[in-house]
Amino acid sequence: MDMEEKVNVNRRKALSTLVKGGLGVTALGASGQLSGASPKMTPNENKNVGNFSNKNKILYKVGCQHGGTGKQNLEFLARYGVFNMDGGAPKVIEGVGWDLEDSLKKKEACEKYGISLDAYHLPLSSAGIEKVSTPNIMLGKSPQRDREIEQIQQMITVASKTGVKTLMYNTIIHVILRTEDTLDTTRGNTYYRTWNLEKALAKNEGLTVAGKVDIDEMYERITYFLDRVLPVAEEYNVQLANHIADPPAPVGYRGITRWNSPDVFEGIKRFAQLYDSPSHGFNLCLGSTAEGLQDPRTEILPIIKWVGDRNQIFNIHLRNIKGGYNNFQEVYPDNGDMDFGEILMALRDVGYDAMVMPDHIPHHEDPASYLQGHAYAFGYIKALMHAIEMGYH
Repeated sequence: MDMEEKVNVNRRKALSTLVKGGLGVTALGASGQLSGASPKMTPNENKNVGNFSNKNKILYKVGCQHGGTGKQNLEFLARYGVFNMDGGAPKVIEGVGWDLEDSLKKKEACEKYGISLDAYHLPLSSAGIEKVSTPNIMLGKSPQRDREIEQIQQMITVASKTGVKTLMYNTIIHVILRTEDTLDTTRGNTYYRTWNLEKALAKNEGLTVAGKVDIDEMYERITYFLDRVLPVAEEYNVQLANHIADPPAPVGYRGITRWNSPDVFEGIKRFAQLYDSPSHGFNLCLGSTAEGLQDPRTEILPIIKWVGDRNQIFNIHLRNIKGGYNNFQEVYPDNGDMDFGEILMALRDVGYDAMVMPDHIPHHEDPASYLQGHAYAFGYIKALMHAIEMGYH
């Protein structure tokens, strides 16, 4: 190992130590050393800081999908340096789709604060089949699903006319699965949402309203939908970003086999290769993906590379967990099993250029829990990005 390689290794170790210890990157000096103040640099050294090739340049931005496009939330985002967002969804015109006028008003509201309205959520959400306005698509019921698909086709056109590039959606029947909240007294009495399969099975909840749906039926419903909406998305230059089913679960859990279960990476590969289309890809939730892994820290990186090399990452949800398949807790960015520094470098290396969003922030009893958690996550991600750009990798 030559001297330059040794320096890079030491920098990676220092960054990882800071990340896992929750100290932030501000304790790093300009030379990559731990110190309270940056060492002095010569004019030539100073001139070269941040002078990297396009290969190493970070193209992605910190984003947010919560809070909507009202004045209070937009001011909150701008205050913490978040200038890209998912605006939720425009008003719905019954039987038609989205209201274009309302969508344009959302865009205008964002622009007043220098915020780019990059994405919306289609009414195929993580709320579960019983709570969405288009349930028949994933229930596979015709002709009801055809009418729902027509509305989603209209929504794609509204997004395009508004300049919204990405539409998030879910292809699930189950709601997000969690069994309890776990209290962490070492982090100011914070609660972590938890999934434990054994506890879930003990409830013996039985089948959902969908009955039994095997993996082939699941993919029939997915492809029936995408066969009809992808051509519209391609025509209007809109990306359809499918969220990772949360969590990956055993085959046939409560009668349902999720599209990415039981092997989450193989599920991602199967879904990715359904179509060769610039509009077909993922809202790659790294928390949900990690929930299907045995060793999230190491196993997440090849997934990012595989999907990123195919240019199918359209959005990133960046949340951390402790644990893995069938038993995990959703925790803060700095105290989970994944190393966000490694993840952000992996996203840089595949040329990912859209939003990186905090997601599923732990909660506590302070009334400002939501805002505190997001402000912390925004700052954490932005600090890591700055450290990477300054060469501490």
